Amino acid sequence: MAANRGVISLRFNQDQGCFTCCMETGMRVYNVEPLVEKAHFDNELMGSIGMGEMLWRTNIVAVVGGGTRPKFADNTVLIYDDLAKKFVLEITFTSTVKAVRLRRDKLIVALQREIHVFSFPAPTRRLLTLETRENPKGLVEVATLATAQKQLLVFPGHKLGSVHLVDLAATDAGSSSTPATLVAHQGALACLAVNASGTMIATASEQGTLVRVWDSVRRHLLVALRRGADPATLYCINFSRDSEFLCVSSDKGTVHIFALKDTHLNRRSTFSSIGFLGNYVESQWALATFTVPPECACVCAFGSRSSVIAVCLDGTFHKYVFTSDGNCNREAFDVFLDVCDDDF
Repeated sequence: MAANRGVISLRFNQDQGCFTCCMETGMRVYNVEPLVEKAHFDNELMGSIGMGEMLWRTNIVAVVGGGTRPKFADNTVLIYDDLAKKFVLEITFTSTVKAVRLRRDKLIVALQREIHVFSFPAPTRRLLTLETRENPKGLVEVATLATAQKQLLVFPGHKLGSVHLVDLAATDAGSSSTPATLVAHQGALACLAVNASGTMIATASEQGTLVRVWDSVRRHLLVALRRGADPATLYCINFSRDSEFLCVSSDKGTVHIFALKDTHLNRRSTFSSIGFLGNYVESQWALATFTVPPECACVCAFGSRSSVIAVCLDGTFHKYVFTSDGNCNREAFDVFLDVCDDDF
């Protein structure tokens, strides 16, 4: 989707309290609550940046060149240390980098047909390479909590619509890293998410009508959540930090909020008593929804006190508070591109 005002991509950090804004003119880092600019990397330092990944709230950020004025190749991942004000690591691959994910102890890079896992930050060495089916979206997610029992890594499997699961903690011990496989959808995957502790996975296909939430240990379906009846392109799925809720954004301009712990809070299909729609009636509709500018890609995450944040490529920032009975009210709106610190 064409970027607005030079924004190429947006991504929340692991605690959903900050987000990176990659632009034709460099990269910015924003704090969410309150909305303030925390860092501003200009074109002279970084060129145009295609993707950025923060390491929690630290001074470390991973970047990949992109856009029309890149200073760095799109097959290279660079680690920038904002405290030292310099690049401290550079890894070049044989093809375009599709995604980068960071844990405090791992660096994960997705290419079109491979996932590379490195120890991080020092010494940085390749731990394993995993093959995937064609993965143009760079779908890959990893459990980020250090206390998680499993360092769960998920990415598209070889079979259409399937997900591979790998425990990265097992690779440290030198044991087998053969992925487990979850058959999630009939069509190609469009979106993936993992909760922080690695116990749940959310998946959606290119159809974009259903989000399925899975138990990662038993690999069985926990709940099917219906975004809508019409096909849509999903941009983002995110678990709340306590895994009690899930938010989803799509090209329909609607952000959906689902309950995971108390699923009875979700709305049910009005056709449930009729039954002629087959599986359609079994899925649950959103507890609450709100709208953002349609036809503009956005990513969504959870804020404090039952709130959901959406940040869009057009530079707008939206914060809505939802209640258990499905009310959803706007608490904040801003243009984050206009929010800047004069110190930078």
